[in-house]
Amino acid sequence: MEHDIDTEARKRAGRRDEAVRAAVERGLLGPEAAVVGLLDVTGIRESAAALRAAFDAVTAPGTPVLHAFAVKAAPLVPVLRLLHEAGIGAEVASPGELALARAAGMPAARTVLDSPAKTPAELREALALGVAVNADNPQELARLDAAVRSAPGRSPLGIRINPQVGGGSIGATSTATRTSKFGVALRDEGAREWVVGAYLERPWLTRLHAHTGSQGIPPALLARGVAETYALAEEINARAGRRQIDTLDIGGGLPVNFDSEATAPTYARFARLLAREVPGLFDGRYGLVTEFGRSLLAKHGTLVARVEYTKSAGGRRIAVTHAGVQVATRTVYAPQAWPLRITAYDAKGCPKTGPDVVQDVAGPACFSGDLLAEGRALPPLEQGDYAAALDTGAYYFAHHYSYNSLPRPGVYGFAPDGAGGITFATAREPQTITDIVGEAGGAHTPALAALGAPEQP
Repeated sequence: MEHDIDTEARKRAGRRDEAVRAAVERGLLGPEAAVVGLLDVTGIRESAAALRAAFDAVTAPGTPVLHAFAVKAAPLVPVLRLLHEAGIGAEVASPGELALARAAGMPAARTVLDSPAKTPAELREALALGVAVNADNPQELARLDAAVRSAPGRSPLGIRINPQVGGGSIGATSTATRTSKFGVALRDEGAREWVVGAYLERPWLTRLHAHTGSQGIPPALLARGVAETYALAEEINARAGRRQIDTLDIGGGLPVNFDSEATAPTYARFARLLAREVPGLFDGRYGLVTEFGRSLLAKHGTLVARVEYTKSAGGRRIAVTHAGVQVATRTVYAPQAWPLRITAYDAKGCPKTGPDVVQDVAGPACFSGDLLAEGRALPPLEQGDYAAALDTGAYYFAHHYSYNSLPRPGVYGFAPDGAGGITFATAREPQTITDIVGEAGGAHTPALAALGAPEQP
């Protein structure tokens, strides 16, 4: 198995190197296109297949299983369409994400709405479409009561609970802490009994949902959250005297290894862990929903930026590139929690070799901390070279931060062309300067100056 993982990693790295070189040759990267996002379509398909196979291997035959991609990880319609055709559904957390999923052709029956702040209009839309909904709190459940009475529909409905099993190494992505904003805090006084009572009073509640967290959460802690959710479902069904809860939504959150090319942990290993710790989850009595995001895409995306200038300060080399806080916001503001591997390519897009030199890889934004990497040992980057931030297929170039009105980069998927080369497809056009002006209110230029303006004599 480890040999297979090593082979997979080498193939992925080889495809990436070929794509960077081809992007430079074809002008997708260059002086006029100084930063791009590249998505490995082959790798994404393989990741989706690995997820499905991992759970199929531990689940009783015939068990309904929906793997719903967390749209927030890569809110790009072509990506969602690719995943849909690979057998993956959608987990959405806003009206915008629901609209993206629908634009990608995602069926309502393979879509789940999870959000801590759903409006009445969002709930009505979801129920009208038949999208599954997990209520986050008692007030939202009261809204669902009214909506179900006025428009009973096809939507599977459930409650999100917080099993309060603790956090991981990154507080901002830990969702099962004692004071997490998500779900019903199960260990708070009276909360567990309230949840059980809510189900007993509402036979139309048939799902139970929990999401323990994301990056920084160890798989063993994720499994504890799933075990708590399963135990609660068993309790509710026993109290109801029937199998009222028929589906468990166990969330996602499998962490990604940003330290090397290897995919670790794997879906197969995580599924086996769950089968060992929560065997009843897979015996066919419960349908399953998962909500993986980062782990599906991160390893299959690369952010590539041109080195515009090189310089030195205090004896440290600095490569000034066009990728910084606008595309790697978490890495820039919290580099210890979100470090990225950087690879150097020459001006032709070929991997650079030679003795490593300690250097900073800086972004274009106007503050000193705008660094993709600090004090990193790399082959020396020169003007016109390219710096590639690896494992950035999720939560990076699809989540633009408009600091300094820097434009959103183009995003391109790539795959072998069958003739020994690479073919590209556009997933998102690069933003133009005209687009930036338009989004900044360019159509309303005189509006504020005209408010309360003194009359001209």
